[in-house]
Amino acid sequence: MAALKNNTFIRALLRQPVPYTPVWIMRQAGRYLPEYNATRKRAGSFLGLAKNPDFATEVTLQPLARFPLDAAILFSDILTVPDAMGLGLYFAEGEGPKFERPLRDETAIHALRVPEPRESLGYVLDAVKQIRGALGGSVPLIGFSGSPYTLACYMIEGGGSDDFRNIKSMLYARPDLLHHMLDINARAVIAYLNAQIEAGAQAVMVFDTWGGALSDAAYHQFSLEYLRRVISGLHREWNGEPVPSIVFTKGGGLWLEDIAAIGCNAVGLDWTVNIGAARRRIGNQAALQGNLDPAVLFSDPATIRAEAGKVLRDFGHGNGHVFNLGHGISQFTPPDHVGVLVDAVHDLSCAYH
Repeated sequence: MAALKNNTFIRALLRQPVPYTPVWIMRQAGRYLPEYNATRKRAGSFLGLAKNPDFATEVTLQPLARFPLDAAILFSDILTVPDAMGLGLYFAEGEGPKFERPLRDETAIHALRVPEPRESLGYVLDAVKQIRGALGGSVPLIGFSGSPYTLACYMIEGGGSDDFRNIKSMLYARPDLLHHMLDINARAVIAYLNAQIEAGAQAVMVFDTWGGALSDAAYHQFSLEYLRRVISGLHREWNGEPVPSIVFTKGGGLWLEDIAAIGCNAVGLDWTVNIGAARRRIGNQAALQGNLDPAVLFSDPATIRAEAGKVLRDFGHGNGHVFNLGHGISQFTPPDHVGVLVDAVHDLSCAYH
């Protein structure tokens, strides 16, 4: 495969010197782009998009055609793994993802098996190969998965939740059952991410979207412990090249040192954390990714530039920063404002390197 022309993102994750701070955006291929909406319409549905490697490649490349981003991220969904376990993923209009067969009883949980990625998730791996080829080495490709605990939230609740009543009931009443599920999820995530790396992903990210909804003790026991297992099971390099890992717990500001200590290359930050304080806490253990409030992109270009400048200034001089939003971009964001942000980061960050 072609050598990387722009490896700024990989070097930043490895805390190596870079000429500027690289930037990519969570959900950068998404509904804020009219071209994405047009492709999704052709695909017929979100799953029609995600399960077709041609469409997945097309939408992955769309933001890179508009903006000089420093990385591409595979277009997929975190719930492909439980779907491959037979839970029956579907999307209800206006309601987000749901499962036909949520896991509530012991028999169903003990019947869970780790899916073989090449068999049940081949469409994702085909997309990775195709995207990597289409990028031609222009920028790195990020693969990703949900965390074992976040996947379990959807698998038990059957979709999104306001209070996580079902999974938290299990956590306290039947921790053995939840640990059994989390062990299977961790092994599934390791197999899935390693298969993505073998197919061509050059960095991987684990999204722990719901870990921050746990108590301190429960986070360490039911989320962080399984994140540690995932990171320890990943390929650290492939074909002689390092493959860095990023872990992002939304609402995880209390546990940054603990997250860094599991061995990931970078810790993702949501917008509630001061990135300078996070850097002082983590020290040289890991790089940082983040963490502009996505709502800043609703403001005017001068404000976007100023707010991006604040994040860069708070991080300060030196290496080990990948600029991103503190969560996924809103579908209501004006696309031009993303261009303003990317240009601002590239322009203003040179002074810090």
